Amino acid sequence: MSNDTGALRPQTLAVHPPQVHVTGSTPLGVPLHQGHVFSFDSADAMADAFHSPDTFVYSRLGNPTVRTLEDAVARLEGGASALSYASGMGAINSLLLGLLSAGDHVIAQRGLYGGTYAVLGDLAARWGVEVTYVSGTDPEEVRRALRPRTRLLYLETIANPTTRVSDLPALIAVATDAGVPSAVDNTFASPLLCRPIEHGADVVIHSATKYLAGHADVLGGIAVFKNPELYCRIRHYAVEQGAVTDPFAAWLTLRGLQTMPLRIERQSASALDLAGRLAAHPAVAAVRHPALAGHPDHAVARRLLPHGGGGVVSFDLAGGREAGRAFIEAVRLAALTASLGDVKTLVMHPASTSHRQLDAAALDAAGIGPGTIRMSVGIEHVEDLWADLEQALARTPAHKPAGAAAGGAAGSAPSDQPA
Repeated sequence: MSNDTGALRPQTLAVHPPQVHVTGSTPLGVPLHQGHVFSFDSADAMADAFHSPDTFVYSRLGNPTVRTLEDAVARLEGGASALSYASGMGAINSLLLGLLSAGDHVIAQRGLYGGTYAVLGDLAARWGVEVTYVSGTDPEEVRRALRPRTRLLYLETIANPTTRVSDLPALIAVATDAGVPSAVDNTFASPLLCRPIEHGADVVIHSATKYLAGHADVLGGIAVFKNPELYCRIRHYAVEQGAVTDPFAAWLTLRGLQTMPLRIERQSASALDLAGRLAAHPAVAAVRHPALAGHPDHAVARRLLPHGGGGVVSFDLAGGREAGRAFIEAVRLAALTASLGDVKTLVMHPASTSHRQLDAAALDAAGIGPGTIRMSVGIEHVEDLWADLEQALARTPAHKPAGAAAGGAAGSAPSDQPA
């Protein structure tokens, strides 16, 4: 718009405010480009922009703030490019729907995030996509599962809620040798604890809602790609699907990234501290945290997670379902909620909340005990957290039987079936 506004009436001036273009300095914070559409000086420039990934036309196709987030996370993960989404499920759906066709085959680890498992089940029912589930620990399982129509190996760095750790290098190597791409959900670990692309992964997925943003005020997801070819293939589908990130959500996530190193260092240290104390408590039957020596995948975790086992602790209360329900209703500092990765400590009892319809046998098949608690440790002082856990544990209706080992770190780990 021309600066010559003398002939324009107030009604028009109100619609066309002047824009300030920063020159001679750089904003310290990332600017928020909330506008969804961009204008051009000529028809040719606009036409060319539709074919240039570096020129912005319409925010569903790309936005400067969203692109900054994508570039930041791609750099953190060591990838070539990234795509940002409105949620973690948006990223998962975009990858699966953009990569798979009717009759294709997927190899996935057991113990997947429930949303991922549900999408794979839906694709199996509607498209005939076959899924073979493997433990995530044995590369020979992956080799035996390979078929001519295998199109994807799907893993999680740290499984939800069992905290099992996949042997990424060994499993991915089998898929790579067979020409099968691999995707890893790295939400529980974050790029600060593990970078799956360094272990051969082709795609890394995050629920940005969790550790990347970290403040319980944004919903988002992101997929990072090792090579530009796969990025371009999925980007074409993602643009048409439309599950893109809102610029304000991207801006909030970028703010969260700046504190992520401090948060995760504190959360991982506190989680390990609390896991050790829980293992010695008479009301706790088993504790699972990758950095505990008794964890079934501790050796793998030491290789893949040398800087900490993450902020999630899973533990089983000796009193079962009744104890689990009593515990989550007794905590005062920790919040009862379904999320994780927040600055606040969060707890949930699947048997009485998200999986309350399942009996003991069904819970066991899902890798969840009747007294299982998932705790996402925040950045509060660890002594305040322990005081809260201790008073809540004192209100649970049962303790370990006499003679049980009070100091056992992991106990008997539950099965790693899909949950």
